[in-house]
Amino acid sequence: SCDFTLLSSLNTGISLFKSGNKLKKNNMLTYLLKSGVCLTVFYLFYKLLLEKEPIHIFKRIYLLCGLLLAFTIPLITFTTVVEVEPIEFIPYMVSEIPVDQQTTSEIATINYWPIILWTVYGFGVVLFGLKFFINLLQIGLKVRRNTKQKVNQFTHVLLQNLTTPHTFFSYIFLNRQRYIQRQIPQEVFWHEETHAKQKHSFDVVLVEMLQVIFWFNPLLFFIKKDIKLNHEFL
Repeated sequence: SCDFTLLSSLNTGISLFKSGNKLKKNNMLTYLLKSGVCLTVFYLFYKLLLEKEPIHIFKRIYLLCGLLLAFTIPLITFTTVVEVEPIEFIPYMVSEIPVDQQTTSEIATINYWPIILWTVYGFGVVLFGLKFFINLLQIGLKVRRNTKQKVNQFTHVLLQNLTTPHTFFSYIFLNRQRYIQRQIPQEVFWHEETHAKQKHSFDVVLVEMLQVIFWFNPLLFFIKKDIKLNHEFL
């Protein structure tokens, strides 16, 4: 009787452990599917109804809020309390199963696909995470190693190589030779300063951070492209 009780407890523990892992994996898969559907709906609405409209500030807000909501809405759950009548417990006997045979049976039924899929997902997160941090490191090195000119609240970083003017938060990257020779039109300064004032880099960094976690979702690539394009009209 004691052996039966111990074996029953062991079986119950193993079953609960497997059920818990399966539930977590199912919840994660459900979240990924729901967030993908939400993101698709938000993006289709933008492409069909908003993309060609000259409401660029609203479009920026919509794209950012759409991103955040697409990954937040699936986390919202609604619970209801249902009263259940107590069920009378009926004891039962568990047939004796040799431990070695049970262990062999458990090993034989292992599903390796989840392990493979999570390994691939983890590799993608590491790869995109490294790319993200390397890009930040390169920007930091550009700022540190090149001549800088402080102009109002902006910092002009003068690069040796020929480069298209671009902005990262308050840093505006320009070609040093053209800058010294005053060959850069004033309109370019105004344009890049607008990017810096309106913190457009925040939008791009946010999307790239989401790409690290959801690297398998191709919609994020197109959304980032549309966000950058919309910045040019703000």
